[in-house]
Amino acid sequence: MNGTMEIGFSQRVRLEWLEHTAGLVLAGKPRGEIKGCLEEMLRDQLSVGSNPKRGNRDKAVTILLRTWVAVPKSLEPLRNDGLALLQRLPSEEQLTVHWGMAMAAYPFFGAVAETAGRLLSLQGSVAAPQVQRRIREQLGERETVARAARRILRSFVDWSVLRDTEVKGRYEGVAARPVRDRMLAAWLVEAALVAGGTGTGLLAGLVGSPTLFPFDLRVHTAMELDGSPRLEFLRQGLDQEVVILRRGTGIATH
Repeated sequence: MNGTMEIGFSQRVRLEWLEHTAGLVLAGKPRGEIKGCLEEMLRDQLSVGSNPKRGNRDKAVTILLRTWVAVPKSLEPLRNDGLALLQRLPSEEQLTVHWGMAMAAYPFFGAVAETAGRLLSLQGSVAAPQVQRRIREQLGERETVARAARRILRSFVDWSVLRDTEVKGRYEGVAARPVRDRMLAAWLVEAALVAGGTGTGLLAGLVGSPTLFPFDLRVHTAMELDGSPRLEFLRQGLDQEVVILRRGTGIATH
């Protein structure tokens, strides 16, 4: 992570909003119509009674559009495969796809997820001030950074990957959701590579990445991810496998 990373994902976003957005794309609606539908959907939920330029409603619509509609060109193959997964996966497994697209479109989302995942692993809970402090140490002492991190954490609670405790601003984890579908696992690994910005990583590190703390990929070898058109695999040493995002795919400028 570096200080030039765009925040972008600065609002609390509910999972059903992402689901609705993806559904409109799958229905073949054009961008303009989708934008209008989202604005209408959020009219009674954000910036109620007003329509300020770049208000909370407008920012939330922008997040939804960038995640599933107006994605960078380099992310279109990932997005298209994500939509195909949504069409065939049962509803209880679709959170995984929305998570992957959110962190691919907004690496800041992934940075907050990584910090939360590390804290969960270390101490079994996450305190918002801890996450905010660590993110600000990496991105700079900006109030916008701390505020956006807090709102993403609240989104995690809305998405049922964290839950509130008796202490305000402290969250505990929930049981990781198993990812049994191999194509979904490969897709999520690709999304993690995109969010990381390097396009390469050790398979074990990606599968166990704190960024993916809500999920249990249950992947042990690259053969279990074979078939992804945008991933390559190399063996390093006797027992390490490297995953590489094929050149010219995935990595976007954020």
